[in-house]
Order: sequence, then structure tokens, then C-alpha cells
Amino acid sequence: MTSALVQTWFGDKFSELHPQLQQLHIQGGELKGLIDLTYGSGLAGIIGRRLAKKMGLPTSGQHQLSVNISHKPDGLHWGRCFNDQERVISIFKPVGSIEDGYWIEETGPITLHLTVDIKEDGWFWRCLKIKIKGVTVPTWLLPKTTAYKKIENGKYRFFVGFSLPILGSLVSYQGLLCPEVANEH
Repeated sequence: MTSALVQTWFGDKFSELHPQLQQLHIQGGELKGLIDLTYGSGLAGIIGRRLAKKMGLPTSGQHQLSVNISHKPDGLHWGRCFNDQERVISIFKPVGSIEDGYWIEETGPITLHLTVDIKEDGWFWRCLKIKIKGVTVPTWLLPKTTAYKKIENGKYRFFVGFSLPILGSLVSYQGLLCPEVANEH
């Protein structure tokens, strides 16, 4: 199902995204590939494993990741599935536009307000606010999130990482995913 939801939110800046990112966010689609998941060491690793468990992330190492992007009346849906296990769904709802707005991401009890910076035709998330079970949590209390997606040699390059000052990286996963071609009948 095609949708102008993302294009409308970005407005004129939509054309600054790589054409493959534009197409993916208008038409939806599925991406698959191997990713690398790593945990920090020491205390950072302990915290990272706890965080990962709440997010449904697997153990460290290489894993198969499938991401399904679709549009529904309630927003942009992202379904992530590691190693053919249970799919974790995030729903992104647009508020305003890129100039003055944000996306609300809901995943279980966590709600994020995210804006987007376009860098080198890629999509870089920036967290503005976090709520857990409806209660706003000061961002300085939570791990710093780094997340982006861009196109590299025709493939979808992404990175998601969480870190804390002094401790460093807690957990991150990244990889190159390939678009899956829909079966024509």
C-alpha cells in the first residue's frame, strides 16, 4: 500500500533523501540480511544485556534480521524480526513536519519523540523526549541513542546503538540489508 505519510512530513526536504529511501517510505517493503550485534564490556555490557532483553534483542554475534515497513491508518509500521523469532512492531506517528515536528514511536511501554536530521542523503534519528508507561523521563538519565539509515551500494545500511557517558557502548546492532522482491503471480 503506497502512502504519502512520510513524504508529507518531510515536505520539500523529502527530495534530499536517497531515492531508495524515498521509495521504501512511500511503498513500504521488506529488507533482510545479516547483522552484527555487540555488547559493551564490564558494567556497560551488563546494562546493555538488560536493555536488550527489554527490546527483544538476541545474544551478541551475527543474526538474520528481517524488517517489514508498511503503512496503516495509525501510522508507519516497522516490524523487526531476529532469526525468525517473534516480530517486534514499532508504530511511528507523525506530528507536524520536519521543520517543527517529530515522530512518536511506540514500542510496548516506551514512547519516544524523535526528529530526523538528513545527512548525506541518509535519515538520522534524534531523540527529543522519552516516556515510559506515560511518565516523561529526563533524557540525561537514559542511554544516548544513535540510529540512522542510509543507502550504500544499493543496500540499506543501518545502525542502532545505545551508550552512557563514561561507560561507553552498552549495545549496538548494525548491518547491510537487501530489499526483498515481491513475488509476482
